[in-house]
Amino acid sequence: MNNKYYVVGSGIVGSVIAHELAEHGAKVHIFEKRNHIGGNLFDCTDEHGIHVHLYGPHIFHTQKERVWEYVSRYCSWEEYDLVCGSVMDGICVPTSFDFESIDRFFPQEAEVIKEHIKMVFGEQKSATVLEMLECEDRYVKKFAQYLYDKDYAPYTAKQWGISPEKVDKQIFRRVPILFSYGSKYFDDKYQAMPQGGYMELIENLLKHENITVQVNVDALDVISIEENSIYINGEPADGTVVYTGPIDELFQCQYGKLPYRSLRFEWKYEDKESFQDMPVVAYPQAEGYTRITEYKKLPYQKVRGTTYAVEYPIPYQKGADNDPYYPVLTEESAELSHKYFKLAEQIKNLKCCGRLADFKYYNIDQAIDRALDVAEELQMEE
Repeated sequence: MNNKYYVVGSGIVGSVIAHELAEHGAKVHIFEKRNHIGGNLFDCTDEHGIHVHLYGPHIFHTQKERVWEYVSRYCSWEEYDLVCGSVMDGICVPTSFDFESIDRFFPQEAEVIKEHIKMVFGEQKSATVLEMLECEDRYVKKFAQYLYDKDYAPYTAKQWGISPEKVDKQIFRRVPILFSYGSKYFDDKYQAMPQGGYMELIENLLKHENITVQVNVDALDVISIEENSIYINGEPADGTVVYTGPIDELFQCQYGKLPYRSLRFEWKYEDKESFQDMPVVAYPQAEGYTRITEYKKLPYQKVRGTTYAVEYPIPYQKGADNDPYYPVLTEESAELSHKYFKLAEQIKNLKCCGRLADFKYYNIDQAIDRALDVAEELQMEE
């Protein structure tokens, strides 16, 4: 196989690919823009002794056996069932939304609404809010409309910075409405948190004699593309480049900028046992921010006081001291992203992958699965 690779980014995708290539004898050099490895998975212990995720909460969950088997090789895990909430009209209810939400918000009509849901959906265990909004049954639609107006729509508008009607409908499938009680936020077979933090996983992946990591280096200051060829420090690349950053920036945004969202966090500490009832709570009706994560509960840590982060979605702007987190998926952005995909396909020794480069919303397990596929493809190409 190819003897040399340059990987842009040391997040989970870059780290998995680098590890797999190194295991098969390749030399891998990683360019990392930040001053630490791990990308958005980076976690650490704060000054109060509380373990936090610096770039927002990450909870591992998957149905994929090969992904679970893979991550289990590189760190120890503890079972963890996430409980999330949403505050609407001053009332906090668990999400995913279930029959408890009906009881809380429609106490006079709760039994009627639940009976109508059972009549309409039968044995079906859940539905998206959009499916319920399209229902002709007035009780089913009434409940769905309440959730859409109070939670889905305002949260989506803040999170993505555009009208909910323009957002890819897949977004609304991420939080289904469940037709039962005692619902969990995820229903995947494996739900866990790394006992030593995600950095243990990343460090073990990158701890290989064939891998070198260079931090504080913006790869786009080193890598360039000219006439369908890729260069490193002005010289033709002597290996394959695996790029995990924003794909439009790799091509100098020649077709225009793709929309990404960033985040700003307000970190707070209080000398109290608990700040909110659940580890992660959405505040769709709040001004500016979307959710608050209380880290001593993610998972529970027996420490004094509590650290929490208030999360504000903001537009991503290169050079504005923020980082891209999420691709904004719309019909227009999908069309634009495919123009960049076609450019990338024309360059023989370039592989683009990851949430930013694929312009696709991946959960952690999906990102790992994609990375394993790409590593296999690269090995087969040689």
